Amino acid sequence: QVQLVESGGGLVQAGGSLRLSCAASGRTFSSYGMGWFRQAPGKEREFVTGISRGGSNTYYADSVKGRFTISRDNAKNTVFLQMNSLKPEDTAVYYCAVEVSAARYDYWGQGTQVTVSS
Repeated sequence: QVQLVESGGGLVQAGGSLRLSCAASGRTFSSYGMGWFRQAPGKEREFVTGISRGGSNTYYADSVKGRFTISRDNAKNTVFLQMNSLKPEDTAVYYCAVEVSAARYDYWGQGTQVTVSS
């Protein structure tokens, strides 16, 4: 079993930045890829970005490319999401998850709210 705890969300003006963190416990963190997803009100949860076990490979949704950066610190069992140039359409609850197999994610955290005002 693995537990994930997200933090770092908040209210920010358009154009601003936030850095989300996801702390993991319960399993060998460095053995798994990790991902960030988000869910806006009335919409389905969507993939935002993913990172490989060692951090050398990253993947981004087109909507966040060039603005968001995922990284991880395996020594601290933590994955980060740096979000720059935020837009109102980035408003959502952001979740991290473990990539348990190719492109399949599980062990969701409780989420952290990000609200971008225009």
